[in-house]
Amino acid sequence: MSARPRPQQQPVRQGAPAPVLDPLAPLRADGDPATDVYLTGTVFLDIILTGLDSAPVRGTESWARGMGSSPGGVANMATALARLGLRTSLAAAFGDDMYGEYCWDALSHGEGIDLTYSRTIPGWHSPVTVSMAYEGERTMVSHGHEAPPPETAFDGGHAPGCPPPSRACVASLVPGRPEDWLGCAAARGSRIFADVGWDDTGRWDPADLDGLEHCEAFLPNAEEAMRYTRTSDPRAAARKLAERVPLAVVTMGSEGACAVDGRTGESAEVPAIAVEALDPTGAGDVFVAGFVTGTLAAWPLADRLAFAGLTAALSVQEFGGSLAAPGWAEIFAWWQQVRAQGDPATGALRDRYAFLDAVLPAPGHCAPPARAVPTIGFRRPA
Repeated sequence: MSARPRPQQQPVRQGAPAPVLDPLAPLRADGDPATDVYLTGTVFLDIILTGLDSAPVRGTESWARGMGSSPGGVANMATALARLGLRTSLAAAFGDDMYGEYCWDALSHGEGIDLTYSRTIPGWHSPVTVSMAYEGERTMVSHGHEAPPPETAFDGGHAPGCPPPSRACVASLVPGRPEDWLGCAAARGSRIFADVGWDDTGRWDPADLDGLEHCEAFLPNAEEAMRYTRTSDPRAAARKLAERVPLAVVTMGSEGACAVDGRTGESAEVPAIAVEALDPTGAGDVFVAGFVTGTLAAWPLADRLAFAGLTAALSVQEFGGSLAAPGWAEIFAWWQQVRAQGDPATGALRDRYAFLDAVLPAPGHCAPPARAVPTIGFRRPA
């Protein structure tokens, strides 16, 4: 089975709405990499069912009150980064079925993500995930096959053993699986941000996290962090992880998030923003994207943490992972609403997010972002 590359694409937002704000504009200079953030992984077609009263019961039929479809998997992170104005490059395999075509179009033309290093594989069907949201949580069922290995360096996404120059790379570490490209990327000056998935082996051995030594920041959730550090408190876990990586960030669900900078000893913690969650799919990816944005923009640690929590909170109020990610227009609208509320209950929010006044764009009309719809996409009018 052979792979054919898509047509060459410039790393700009061709066909996509221009970002409302470029958070890195004050820092850009001649000679900077064309890419802000590079990432690679598997793109799924996500089918999301919400409004379930409980988990499906064996032998019965359950009806969901809501449904949405959108690109998923690594597309969640890529879309969240692009909607925050970062020049994002994704290397992934796409099937040549209708699902793959839809995902490619949604990411490339809808979000302006650079897919120069992605490929289409004839005869390979797109991976699919069905996500069911209920009681504030989700259950997922996925199906797919591993993409065949690339035949050339270009088809593989990276240049020989190494991705293109970029300000940052985002990686999802898998216990026991080497990520050799991280060392090359770090040597080129890319700042590596990594999260990690659940360890199905039950080992939770820090030695299994190959590539962590190349990372600037590690962003596990509380359960993952505590298991890897053999601690019983996420804050203690963050301190322990900061002995191994320069920056440890631990998400704590409804409690918020905490971070420890192992280089300076600085620590920060912010509470979660209370919202009515429709679908938590991809919220962790959106959190990472928000934190990467603030870090590349050189914001203070507490502001980065708060901004990441805000983007994640806004995302869970929409269907899907990738298309639920907020852009600057949604962040601006939220901040205006908070500032307009004079009651003491929102006083803490106004104080914590006052830094947004110096960040957000001036008021103006912004095209609404694409959102997940029940089908994989309607045909455009001729």
